[in-house]
Amino acid sequence: MLDLRDIRRDPDRVRDALRKRGYSFPLDELLKKDEEWRSLLSQAQELKQKRNEASKQVAVMKAKGEDPSEILSQVKEVSDKIKELEKQVSLLEGEIKKMLALIPNIPHESVPVGEGEEDNVEVRRWGEPRKFDFEPSPHWEIGERLGILDFERGTKLAESRFTVLKGFGAKLERALINFMLDLHTTEHGYIEIFPPFLVNSRAMFGTGQLPKFEEELYKCKDDDLYLIPTAEVPLTNLFMNEILPPGSLPIYVTAYSACFRREAGSYGKDIRGIIRQHQFNKVELVKFAEPEHSYEELEKMVNDAEDVLKRLGLPYRVVLLCTGDMGFTSAKTYDIEVWMPGQGKYREISSCSNCEDFQARRANIRYRPSPQEKPRYVHTLNGSGVAVGRTLAAILENYQQEDGSVVIPEALVPYMGGVRVIAPSKG
Repeated sequence: MLDLRDIRRDPDRVRDALRKRGYSFPLDELLKKDEEWRSLLSQAQELKQKRNEASKQVAVMKAKGEDPSEILSQVKEVSDKIKELEKQVSLLEGEIKKMLALIPNIPHESVPVGEGEEDNVEVRRWGEPRKFDFEPSPHWEIGERLGILDFERGTKLAESRFTVLKGFGAKLERALINFMLDLHTTEHGYIEIFPPFLVNSRAMFGTGQLPKFEEELYKCKDDDLYLIPTAEVPLTNLFMNEILPPGSLPIYVTAYSACFRREAGSYGKDIRGIIRQHQFNKVELVKFAEPEHSYEELEKMVNDAEDVLKRLGLPYRVVLLCTGDMGFTSAKTYDIEVWMPGQGKYREISSCSNCEDFQARRANIRYRPSPQEKPRYVHTLNGSGVAVGRTLAAILENYQQEDGSVVIPEALVPYMGGVRVIAPSKG
């Protein structure tokens, strides 16, 4: 959430940011409501001062034995006006907060201006895509032939965009989760968290899913609880309504979680395979940093996510998203896209963002720079470290063999109990 005082001081900056994002918002209406709110608040404060002075006068009159009836009548009249003004102030305040909750973050000055993914900027590539002596298959065909991906039974148990992983498919998914968590905790400095997969609306508001993206969420019918769309939500809200003590930043946390997204509006996209599912697994990275160091921390986070793909030998590229393609809460985002030979293109496998103080303001997460200083809002960062199902799909496509088997990347062999190849069953 943006600071209303900043909008008030420099509305043109916000207008320019919204234009660059291609985002339509009635900023003039917000400013008009803000002006009216401040005017009513000022009137109420003046009347309260007048009432206080009248109350003192009543006390003096009573002490002198004089009749204060006329002054008391004026006090009642003023009190009634104050109540009415406070009611209007409260209503306007609620409307302003609702409007503020719908304004996206301001893009960082280094973010390229553009309308969509065609305007994103490639930053670097790693790894050489493998040249095949045969026509590479997409992962859904490989998985079905190996008997490790069962789309039909996933649909039977739930609906489309749900998949059952079987045998070595389930084992590979679990191996990837453990490999990623071990890497991030033992070598990258993250603290592992195992969070609830259900969170309340306060947490969803804090990270920006509510109110704007409610249609994307799975909500419990009888409780104020939502299935998490990513572990970013519980991880970021760990410190909701807290003031972190001096010297505690930066804080790095990571978590595995199942993720649940309705994917409203995505029908017809990625119908086949496990790229776009309603339920999927992900290892998430979240950082809490001082504002002065948050962009340095963003670069480190991207490197941490890249390290997963490097160790698995999966070619990828890093892309800086343009203003029109960034997420709602982000000030700057890098996407990491893994090469998928069965599809002949790079596909997103991680997205790392600096949200600056946007989420911290919504969730009220602050830190104290020193014992003598006032609390400030932290900067929050989040990224996939990385999407597990998409990594599994990338392994199937990049490590497929002509005989239908799939070689296990060396880094995963210990997590696979020594299994080095997933081969089609004989007969």
